[in-house]
Amino acid sequence: MLKLLKRFSPREWLMSAVSTILVAFQVWLDLKLPDYMAEITTLVQTPGSEMSDIWLAGGKMLLCALVSLASSIAVGYLAAHIAAGFSQKLRLAIFRKVQSFSLGEINKFSTPSLITRSTNDVTQVQMLIAMGLQIIIKAPIMAVWAIFKIAGKGTEWTMATGFMILFMLAVIITISALALPRFKRIQTLTDSLNRITRENLTGLRVVRAYNAENFQQKKFEGANSDLTNTYLFTSRLMAAIMPCMTIVMNGLTLSVYWIGASLINAAAGMEKVTLFSNMVVFSSYAMQVVIAFMMMTMIFIMLPRVTVSAKRINEVLETESAVKDGPGVAEPEIPESEGIPSEAAGAEIPEKIEGELEFRNVSFKYPGAEDYVIRNVSFTAKKGETIAFIGSTGSGKSTIINLIPRFYDATEGEVLVDGVNVREYTLKQLRNKLGYIPQRSVLFTGTVASNVSFGDNGKGDKTEEAVKKAVEIAQSADFVEQMPDGYDSAISQGGTNVSGGQKQRLCIARAICREPEIFIFDDSFSALDFKTDRNLRSALKKELAGTTSVIVAQRIGTIRDADKIVVLEEGEVAGIGTHSELMKTCEVYREIALSQLSEEELANG
Repeated sequence: MLKLLKRFSPREWLMSAVSTILVAFQVWLDLKLPDYMAEITTLVQTPGSEMSDIWLAGGKMLLCALVSLASSIAVGYLAAHIAAGFSQKLRLAIFRKVQSFSLGEINKFSTPSLITRSTNDVTQVQMLIAMGLQIIIKAPIMAVWAIFKIAGKGTEWTMATGFMILFMLAVIITISALALPRFKRIQTLTDSLNRITRENLTGLRVVRAYNAENFQQKKFEGANSDLTNTYLFTSRLMAAIMPCMTIVMNGLTLSVYWIGASLINAAAGMEKVTLFSNMVVFSSYAMQVVIAFMMMTMIFIMLPRVTVSAKRINEVLETESAVKDGPGVAEPEIPESEGIPSEAAGAEIPEKIEGELEFRNVSFKYPGAEDYVIRNVSFTAKKGETIAFIGSTGSGKSTIINLIPRFYDATEGEVLVDGVNVREYTLKQLRNKLGYIPQRSVLFTGTVASNVSFGDNGKGDKTEEAVKKAVEIAQSADFVEQMPDGYDSAISQGGTNVSGGQKQRLCIARAICREPEIFIFDDSFSALDFKTDRNLRSALKKELAGTTSVIVAQRIGTIRDADKIVVLEEGEVAGIGTHSELMKTCEVYREIALSQLSEEELANG
């Protein structure tokens, strides 16, 4: 928790200091009340006392109470402001941190856990700060100040108070020691419950199609029961604190008056009045001490769970991404000689490499894994070329694709874009050169236009004409223009109101709108029919000539016209060449081709 508090801004520290001063002032006012009460008691018992003196003491008590109330309201306002502002900043810090994570870190934490950490865990911290500025500061000040006030009022009373405080501390420590491990388990079980709920909702069609409702319900009931039982255990432990506090308060009151009665009974004359006054004051101060410890008890109830939440938040914030920004690459400038031919100017204009992709002896294994997914992969795709990857499931096709935009970094070897190692680029620089269409189509809540013009558009723009042109090239204009509001038609979360093929085409349109140097199609034609697939590839070749394309596909028909086809088998390159070359030289490719098309179909194209 202290690590999180280091993130307080100077303004928040200043507000906390003002809040502390107000709390101390409030405690001073609260502890003045017993003094005025003792004064009134003495005046009432002293013959000849003036009523005006009693009214004056009573007025001071009322004034102290009202000013204490105003201070309490001010402290509550400041505490709520600090807690809400800090939790907002904390959520933003977690979101930004997660945005910087590579896929390795995302998989390490899991999506449900990251959601819980940025919502439930932050809420726990917010509640502690809101209550802490009012209670954590107030309780110790009140307890210590009240103990100093009662010191010397009576040894017997002081011993009784000390015994009750020790009893209360023993109860709090015992319960906290038992509850802390359970609070850690609660957060883990909450992650599990979120995961099962999320899986059930996202896979609802599959669940229903396989009549697996009962199976999913049992999974949910198991996780729900575990969470409920753990909650019940900790709640019962914490529920035991309040009866103990009641016993302490009532026992202390009884002890004070029993001891006081004995002392007053043994005293004589005016000493009885003094003892009675001291008993009233001591009783009030003793209650203040007990109340202070009760307030600290509330914090002890929250603290174990907040400690766990703070640790989980720090785990996210302190995790460094394996993929970090490079130093950045300056774009080469072509010198101008103000109309003088370059030969005459004596300067050779450097050739700018653009749209070129190269792998040099690249090998990769996932973090923590022993075996390599791909080994010694090398190839080059020049500007305007189409290079395709094909192979059996698990051969490493998508892994190669993920190394280009640096979703992961190569374990060995180099990946170069435009002749520069991808590690040298800033992530923004690199990704602005790419048009990435994922294997699983992803659309966001919004409109058709907002999805197509999504993000920082690289060299492209977000004008209406650019969006329409991208949609037209992606063979999506026919269904988009038939939608109720055309390009302003709503797209629901995950694109559930459009078909799989329509989602893929809109994702391709989004990449086209960026006007990238290199297109990356990660099995992005799988949901398209053969006619749409052919028309789309023809439109891409015609409208975007000069743009390099990297294609992962399972269908021979999608990749047979590629300039280079890389055949992968168990993570290694089994062959590179054109379709006709591979049919003659690569047995793996020939087997894949013949499993999809006949000899005659392959011969006729």
